[in-house]
Amino acid sequence: MALSRLRHPLISHSLRILSSSTRSISRTPNSRIYSVGGNGNLRPTSWSGITGVCDRPLKSKWIDVKFFSSSDFPHEVLGMPALSPTMTQGNIAKWRKKEGDKIAVGDILCEIETDKATLEFESLEEGFLAKILVPDGSKDVPVGQPIAITVEEESNIQNVSASVEGESKVEEKRPTNQDVADEQSKTESTSTIDTSDLPPHEILGMPALSPTMNQGNIAKWNKKEGDKIEVGDILCEIETDKATLEYESLEEGYLAKIVAPEGTKEVAVGQPIAITVEDAGDIEAVKNSFSSSSINQKEKAPQPGPKSEVKTSKNNTARISPAAKLLITEYGLDASTLKATGPHSTLLKSDVLSAIKSAKLSPKPASSKAKAPSSQSHQAAASQDSKTDLKQSDAYEDFPNSQIRKVIAKRLLESKLNTPHLYLSSDVKLDPLLSLRKDLIEQYDVKVSVNDIIIKVVAAALKNVPEANAYWSEEKGEVILCDSVDISIAVATEKGLMTPILKNADHKTISAISSEVKELAAKARAGKLKPQEFQGGTFSISNLGMYPVDKFCAIINPPQACILAVGRGNKVVEPVIDADGIEKPSVATKLNLTLSADHRVFDGKVGGAFLSALKSNFSDIKRLLL
Repeated sequence: MALSRLRHPLISHSLRILSSSTRSISRTPNSRIYSVGGNGNLRPTSWSGITGVCDRPLKSKWIDVKFFSSSDFPHEVLGMPALSPTMTQGNIAKWRKKEGDKIAVGDILCEIETDKATLEFESLEEGFLAKILVPDGSKDVPVGQPIAITVEEESNIQNVSASVEGESKVEEKRPTNQDVADEQSKTESTSTIDTSDLPPHEILGMPALSPTMNQGNIAKWNKKEGDKIEVGDILCEIETDKATLEYESLEEGYLAKIVAPEGTKEVAVGQPIAITVEDAGDIEAVKNSFSSSSINQKEKAPQPGPKSEVKTSKNNTARISPAAKLLITEYGLDASTLKATGPHSTLLKSDVLSAIKSAKLSPKPASSKAKAPSSQSHQAAASQDSKTDLKQSDAYEDFPNSQIRKVIAKRLLESKLNTPHLYLSSDVKLDPLLSLRKDLIEQYDVKVSVNDIIIKVVAAALKNVPEANAYWSEEKGEVILCDSVDISIAVATEKGLMTPILKNADHKTISAISSEVKELAAKARAGKLKPQEFQGGTFSISNLGMYPVDKFCAIINPPQACILAVGRGNKVVEPVIDADGIEKPSVATKLNLTLSADHRVFDGKVGGAFLSALKSNFSDIKRLLL
């Protein structure tokens, strides 16, 4: 039951604000969060997203969270949604539906109290509410924690209840000494903050600065440890999957400890990045407590226990990859003791490398009993050495991907796999556009680029053919027409391709478009775009006319349904009939336009009408000034 097609930068269209909340930020227990495993079971996993004012020791505690299996019947687990960029937890204010109730599209399931307001959680699919995992009044429920289970068939409701109750009983009997030890070791390995001795403080977690963000990089800290913080001060700059954004302080105080230093990569949303206090006198106490906690964690190295615990467990490894076999032979490892993470229990090279790294092993020396090599062996060894030297001489450099490039790669692959691309191409005359640009510069001292005028031409064509200004709704399975013409402009930056949005482009003059595009492009290159300046958009333009590219096909940027690829202008000779009716050769500048469209939205008729409108606007360019 997907929560979003996130066209709004903060919350989905299915959530309505009831009333603003005056509740102050509260403490969150450092607890376990339950995630759905590969076999469908809810499993406890460590969660260190601590935020809120803490004035007493933090203890692990869950309320009414049970285990269940999904192997026998189809169902869906609803997790606590992130309803705002700063939300890491929420309270279940009230359940509007009871267990067993039928759910229709648009029904309100429950009311959730966030750090900003009380919002309604609306159903986007129909079914039945089989089990409520988190009841009314539950406080500080972390984002992502399961809160309910739904099923499609009413007959499966009893199966869910039986499975939840049955497996919860099994879990109550399951803990053993070994399980406790394993859980403690996991907690020790993931916990780096001991809050038991800390004065009143607040732990700041990595915020969710965009709907698609699940991790970020600390680009720069603008405040140092010990600095006073005012409301609105910029604490640090965070590189997200879209841009580098500033993290503002919402309260005053002092920055006592930076947990995630400058340059830290892939910090999960909710993971602690800093600690603040209200009084300057508490800064040293926080620093000392944190330092001793870190030292204690380092000193708690695994100690050899009884023989029964030291005994290595055997793993069922069905297959071993060739690269893994070579490493096992080289280091003299036992394959049965290694954990296989590949498909069908395949032992991969990365599994062996992880074991080697954790045990700090070195290659096993060659056996001294080996016989002296023959002349053929000498030749083979020499040949092998030469090949090794050739491999070592091949110089290469690993180029790390930024968060932006990782997301671009993922989204473009999804677009090509999941969106049926329709390509339409046409050549248009560029001479009228170039003539208009020259007149604007010479007569009115208005300096605009070719791309600025193209944006205006496309915006006018979208207004003429509103069916082209649309997108495909996965939830509804139908085409949704957009009310405004918001054009995304592709801008190349050092960190990757950004697409800032020119909103209501059809209502703006060419000069206004030019100045706004320059401002947005500068922000994109500096990584200073705000979420509302790059999220959304109804149509994209990618212009490579400044390069020797005659034409190309661009990839659609979901959830949009269309992108226009603009090539360079080329002079061509074509026949023209003059006033005397005689055909004569003439030189004209032509531009290739290639439309990549979602075939679910664009059929031949809509695509042809849009290209016809584009061609008409290019031929009579001056009417755009009206």
